[in-house]
Amino acid sequence: MWLFAMFDLPVDKPELRREYAQFRAALLKQGFTMLQYSVYVHYVASEDSEEALRRKVHGALPSHGQVRIVSVTDRQFEKMEVYVGKKRKPAEDPPMQLGLF
Repeated sequence: MWLFAMFDLPVDKPELRREYAQFRAALLKQGFTMLQYSVYVHYVASEDSEEALRRKVHGALPSHGQVRIVSVTDRQFEKMEVYVGKKRKPAEDPPMQLGLF
């Protein structure tokens, strides 16, 4: 499962730019990867880990702006169409998982 964090945050004042930078840094610290500007994604292996990650994002929310958090299954993520210019690129692969036997 993939957890998306998408946001529009104001940056017209120094304190708001600081909040933006702190929120972005919190996402990166929690393992999110930038998919596009203001769209970050994190692969989670289970619903329990997804819920824990959602709580961490909630804890880092800035006081202004809009943040959306949405989860997408692997199958839905694979159906994503990615274009760079007019050329289509494949969607990112999920990270390798460690198997313990």
